[in-house]
Amino acid sequence: MRDTRGKRASYPNGFITIHSTREEISLSISAAQVNVTVATLWTEPASVRAVDQKAIQHPVNAKGWISGLTAEDKKALLDENRVQSQLLYGETVYITDEQQGFAKVVIPSQASKKDSRGYPGWIPAVQLTKAENEDIEELHQLPIARVKEKSVMLFDKKGQEIIPLSFNTLLPISQEHDHFWEVITPHGAAFLKKEAVTTYPSIQAIPTKNGQSIVREAERFTGLEYLWGGMSSYGYDCSGFSYTMLRANGYIIPRDASDQAKSGLHIEKENVQPGDLLFFAYEEGKGTLHHVGIYYGDGKMIHSPTPGKKIEIQTIQGSFYEKEWCETRRYWKE
Repeated sequence: MRDTRGKRASYPNGFITIHSTREEISLSISAAQVNVTVATLWTEPASVRAVDQKAIQHPVNAKGWISGLTAEDKKALLDENRVQSQLLYGETVYITDEQQGFAKVVIPSQASKKDSRGYPGWIPAVQLTKAENEDIEELHQLPIARVKEKSVMLFDKKGQEIIPLSFNTLLPISQEHDHFWEVITPHGAAFLKKEAVTTYPSIQAIPTKNGQSIVREAERFTGLEYLWGGMSSYGYDCSGFSYTMLRANGYIIPRDASDQAKSGLHIEKENVQPGDLLFFAYEEGKGTLHHVGIYYGDGKMIHSPTPGKKIEIQTIQGSFYEKEWCETRRYWKE
C-alpha cells in the first residue's frame, strides 16, 4: 500500500546497522524498553481514537484491538495518518519528550529519513520501562533468543504466564535451563521454552541467509490480514512485512518502502531472484512509490497488499503491478 510517511532517503554503502551508536544518540535523552507484546507508534497522542483503547493499554490486547476495528477503522489508520510503525516486546527506544501520558521516541533499529537517530513517533508511556543507556548497550552484547514461532508465551520463574510474544521478538539470554532459556526482560528474569526460539551468540551474530530463506519465512504468513503500520505477527503492512522477513534472516533494512528502495543493491528486472524486494510506483512506475513486495520466484511475489486484504502470493504479469514495477533491490547474500 502507498507509503505516506515521507520522501525517499539514501543510506551509506546501501546498508544500515542494527542500532545507533552511543555517539549518535544524545545522552540527554533516556532509554526505555517496550514492555508489551507489541507497541504501536502513533503519529501524535491525538491520533488515538476511542476504538484504539485496547492498543494503548497495559497489557496490550493486540488481537482484540484489531478484531474490533471495522474495515473503515483500519483504512483510517493509513488515510488519516494515525499510525507510523510498531515495536516488539523488549525493543529499545529513546525518549525525547513526554506529554499527555505519551512518550515521544525514536527507534534506533528502524532507520528513517525522518530522524537520523531512528523512526520517530509517540508511544503510551505505560508501555515503556525506562532503563540506563549503559545497561542497554550491555544487553546488546549478550547471547540472544529470537522467537521463531508466530506467537509464544513468556513465563515467570513460577511457571505463570506473563504475556504472549510475537514472531521475531529478540531477548537477551542470562542462563540456560533444561527446557527453558532464562531471558532478561522489562519484567525482570523470565523464561522461554527452548523449542520456541533460536539462539545466537549476540544480536550482531545473527547469521545472514539467502533469498530462498527469506521466501520460506514469508510463506508462513500467507493469509494474515494487512495492518497499516504493522510490524508483528498480528498484522504487517507492506514494508513492515519486508522489514521483518529480512530481519528474521539477519538483515536490518530501513523501515519504510521509499527508504528500502534506495538502499541495498540495484538489480535489473531480468536478474531478479527470490528474496529480492520489488517496488511499485503510480503513473506506470514514474510517480510516487507506494508499495513493496518480496520476489517469490516464477514471476510471482509475496506481499501484504492493502487494508482489507491478506498476505498473498501473486502473479505479477497481467496485474496492475506489472506496469508499476519501478525498482528492484537485493539485501541478501549467498
